[in-house]
Amino acid sequence: MKAVVLLSGGLDSATTLALAKEQGDTCYALSFNYGQRHSAELNAAKNVAQSMNVTEHKIINLDLTQIGGSALTDKNIAVPQAPSEGIPITYVPARNTIFLSYALAWSEVLGINDIFIGVNAVDYSGYPDCRPEYIAAFENMARLATKSGVEGHPFRIRTPLIHLSKAEIIRKGTELGVDYSLTVSCYQADEHGHACGMCDSCRFRKEGFSAAGIPDPTIYI
Repeated sequence: MKAVVLLSGGLDSATTLALAKEQGDTCYALSFNYGQRHSAELNAAKNVAQSMNVTEHKIINLDLTQIGGSALTDKNIAVPQAPSEGIPITYVPARNTIFLSYALAWSEVLGINDIFIGVNAVDYSGYPDCRPEYIAAFENMARLATKSGVEGHPFRIRTPLIHLSKAEIIRKGTELGVDYSLTVSCYQADEHGHACGMCDSCRFRKEGFSAAGIPDPTIYI
């Protein structure tokens, strides 16, 4: 069994990688340098990939700052410090579609049919590309748009976290030995990976560790 796993360096993607490995998969990790506000999460992704002995870790260079429209790719847009209504400004337009498309291409080259992504529809910030119906639509598109799919070898987009709470994710990852001190979730972490403690991602992370009854290893500014 082999799988391509999208690895951001955050808590969810690290747990997803651990779950793929638990199933006996030989894992190929894929990360993106897309113009995000900091490089700390990419450093975290490298550390997580190394700690879990992935077969290969590829980092794709993109420049979504040329498109902008998100607090994560435009430093002139402030990261919200409090919950907001609707889809927040930290949503990066079409990000998961772009990332999954790269994962799809690499999977086809490697002859792999399973792609893992750590999207979550329970404790999430309202992003439309984290919903089950989006994943189903992308999977259907992959079946129609690829040589493998047309020849009867469809791709499966695996989303093991999609119906779990953040606390459940943390408990499962802890059982699997995930070292969460290696991960970075903050939208505006400093160069050392220290977290702001106020953005949505930090808030979900802190609440998750608290609800799980597990000490939070995050260093907050």
